[in-house]
Amino acid sequence: MRSVVQPSTVEALPDLLPLLRGYSSFYGVHPDDDALLGMARAFCEGTGGGSQLVARAESGELVGFATVLWSWDTATGSPLAVMEDLFVLEGTRGRGVGRMLLDACAELARDHGCEDLAWETAPDNARAQRLYDATGAERSTWLAYRLPLA
Repeated sequence: MRSVVQPSTVEALPDLLPLLRGYSSFYGVHPDDDALLGMARAFCEGTGGGSQLVARAESGELVGFATVLWSWDTATGSPLAVMEDLFVLEGTRGRGVGRMLLDACAELARDHGCEDLAWETAPDNARAQRLYDATGAERSTWLAYRLPLA
């Protein structure tokens, strides 16, 4: 599948919303549309603390997205890029779109002076793990925690 990866734009938000909804549903969460669009708009406007990329098929349809957040790695004292999200539409998976998005995230991280691109995935997301393992990325043995503050 021939696709192009580019930064998300405010004009693309209506087409991006179903993908954001698909990502959320995949992980069993259901934020409202206004929250998802507000988050995506912040990335488009440069106030989201990172960048959001979209993959567009030859037909013009959005078929995937990825989100990269900017942080720091205290262990190395260097800038760190964290790929917070990577999602490809079900019927498009296995056609190289995920790898294109991941490669674009890595390039964006390099352009921002980051030495590493880090990410997490669910332990049962075997399909994503196959993609990530194929990149040569090193699996972490760290456990992820999240403290709800609400």
